[in-house]
Amino acid sequence: MKNKFSLYVFGGICLLVGTFLSPIFFSGYKKIDPPIVAENQSPPVKDSPSKAQAVSLENAFQDVFDSVSPSVVSIATEKTVKLRMNPMDPFYDHYGFSQRGQNPGGEQKQRGLGSGVILNSDGYILTNDHVVAKWDKLTVRLKNKKTFEAKLIGTDETLDLALLKISPSPDLKPVVLGDSNKVKVGNWSIAIGAPHGFEHSFTVGVVSAIARSKIDQSGLGYIQTDAAINQGNSGGPLLNIHGEVIGINRMIVSPSGGSIGIGFAIPVNEARKIIEELKSTGKVKHPWIGIGFNPLTEEKAKELKLNEAKGALITKVFDGSPADKAGLKIDDVIVAADKNEIEAGEDLKDYILNTPIGKKIELKVIRKASQINLTLITAENPNKPR
Repeated sequence: MKNKFSLYVFGGICLLVGTFLSPIFFSGYKKIDPPIVAENQSPPVKDSPSKAQAVSLENAFQDVFDSVSPSVVSIATEKTVKLRMNPMDPFYDHYGFSQRGQNPGGEQKQRGLGSGVILNSDGYILTNDHVVAKWDKLTVRLKNKKTFEAKLIGTDETLDLALLKISPSPDLKPVVLGDSNKVKVGNWSIAIGAPHGFEHSFTVGVVSAIARSKIDQSGLGYIQTDAAINQGNSGGPLLNIHGEVIGINRMIVSPSGGSIGIGFAIPVNEARKIIEELKSTGKVKHPWIGIGFNPLTEEKAKELKLNEAKGALITKVFDGSPADKAGLKIDDVIVAADKNEIEAGEDLKDYILNTPIGKKIELKVIRKASQINLTLITAENPNKPR
């Protein structure tokens, strides 16, 4: 009994000692709390349906890049310009030489960069007119770093498209042209190009709008996207999730000059219409009727005794033009073309630009508060782009 009592006493002492010493020996260890799971919520599942969808989409993007990027080229442009002397520049001495080391009578190289797409293995490349126009030297660079000197085959300033030609090569992989008429708002949109010189950059967004018009004088209805497009993307492709080209990137709206998610691409179906014409003739013929127009305001509508401010107000008729021959006059208001209502001058312009040359058009015109019907035949625009 005495030994048993001593054992109890010894155990109690050990317990007391352990209680006081444990903070000293284990102070460096941090207690790890078990993961917190919200009430009525199961822990994350490794292979959920949403994760599988995300992986599938990720794989689709990677497939587009792997498949299409070899078909996208960078286009380096170069031209030589003569320097001019500024007599008001204090850095120039009386001999016409700058103290900064520039000779105003000499020459300087200017360079630019854009993108393009390979159309076929023969070496034809589609890009923007503004990327390649007025340059002395054009150099095409493939993804595999091979370079080719390019020849300018044809340009169209109105649609801002141009066709280049390089030597045929087994390294050339053509793009697949899609159908821009099937593009819908909310579709995936992918851009590949060389923004600010960063070749084969890949950006993803959605189609923000289709048939976006009244942006310029081309008469086109652009595809709008929020995929990042910057300087150097011009001429490169806008793609769908299947890797098909749905547009050629042309421009952005930005107060800073950088992408803010408002970019515009030329629908690829519009490009299809002129590729063969550029290849065969080097230029594109556009229809023309020879008028100028202004917005029809409420005040002008009252002056002309119109019931509403609706239609294309004619402000100029060119001598000898189809409009002149048809009998159109200043202050006429065109309210319909081939039974298509004309709400404003932009509607008439869009209709004419999408009409073949030589086509007869029936116009409904309001003149001095009375309706008359006139017929004109479209002609080729005689104005040279440059």
